Amino acid sequence: MPVLRCLMVEDSETDRMMMERVLEKQPVPILLRVARTLGEARRRIGNEDFSLMFLDNTLPDGLGADFLPELSSYRRRNRLSVIIVSDWPSPFVYAKARAQDVCAIWRKQDFTPDAVSRVLREQAP
Repeated sequence: MPVLRCLMVEDSETDRMMMERVLEKQPVPILLRVARTLGEARRRIGNEDFSLMFLDNTLPDGLGADFLPELSSYRRRNRLSVIIVSDWPSPFVYAKARAQDVCAIWRKQDFTPDAVSRVLREQAP
């Protein structure tokens, strides 16, 4: 079974731990990398290929929604699916995400084993 390469961009340790627990319970093998800032995410995607990104919207060095246009060429090249995971997704976030063809927008409490399983099934080759 191929390994799914996933980047989680999340600055909250509590949220990261919750999301990691959900991902660990998945039947699909996942290679998870973590970035705590957009700067770290830029470095990660500059050095590694990912097929799935969980992107927090509010990060210490900017907004995930504003980072989406910067990801567009990387996403095409690597078939990267992006899910924005935010405490408070605003209409602004939804509009930017739709314009950039984001896979989904979840509130943090929507990051459940069933929701993640659905996305992982969609990612299967």
